[in-house]
This record gives sequence, C-alpha cells and structure tokens, in this order.
Amino acid sequence: SSGINAEYGQSSAKEVGREENVVGWYHSHPGYGCWLSGIDVTTQMNNQKYQDPFIAIVVDPIRTLSSGKVDLGAFRTYSENHKITEGGPSRYQSIPLHKIEDFGVHCKHYYPLDVSYFRSSFDEKLLNSLWKQYRINALSSNVDSSNQNYISNQVK
Repeated sequence: SSGINAEYGQSSAKEVGREENVVGWYHSHPGYGCWLSGIDVTTQMNNQKYQDPFIAIVVDPIRTLSSGKVDLGAFRTYSENHKITEGGPSRYQSIPLHKIEDFGVHCKHYYPLDVSYFRSSFDEKLLNSLWKQYRINALSSNVDSSNQNYISNQVK
C-alpha cells in the first residue's frame, strides 16, 4: 500500500456511493510476530503523509492458531523529523533470527497502539461455529506434527 493507493481507495469508494474513509491497512507476518519491517515503515509513513489518522495492522495467523489467541498489532510511525532515542523497543517480542536485523533497524521509527476487542452476540455464534469446525479438522489431522514444524522453524 502507498499514500497514492489510499487516495485512490478514498475516491473510488465515493464513486460507488460509499461514504466510509480508509483509515489504515493490514497485512500478515505468518510465524514471525506483529511488528513493522522496513518496507512496512515506509508504507505507513507515506500513508500518514496523505491521510491522518492512518494505522497499520499486522496479524500473525500462525501464532494465532498456535496460541488460540489473536496475535495482532496496530502501529503508527513517528514523523520524519522525530528524534530517535537510544534503547530497545518499548515492548518485548519473540522475533525469529532471520528477521531480527530488519526489526532492530526499524523498531524506533514506529510505536504500537493499544488494541482492544469487541464481540457481538453474532460474532460469538460465528466464532463458536468456526471453532467447532476447526476442532473437527484438528482431530482428523496430525496437530502434533504441525506444531512440531512451527517450533522447529522458530528455533532455526
């Protein structure tokens, strides 16, 4: 995504009679956590120049399935003239070794937002149905094998 895409999204939504505004973008980091890479920081910074507020959301579907809890982060970047301070990131995260350099180089260019969840009674029914289907599928597959592969890949 870029600022140009955000503007395009705004104008094309209005052309079809939608009054909602684009307020952010999302993507996934399967198996390596919720944080912004260098490309993500640039994308978010460009979007924030064209529209504010604008947020980046990152979800890790593999960690979500492994833990049973949604692994999701919401972020904003600091302005280009923000003075970068010394020290590590504000929150601890488990980052795979092959991604640690990208994380470390860019972790001071953005900050996390607090995230809370709301579930309606309809959401609850839908999630229960999905969870029931997931359990049926999990029981009919070798879950230990997939978890073992995930853990092995994290240790490399």
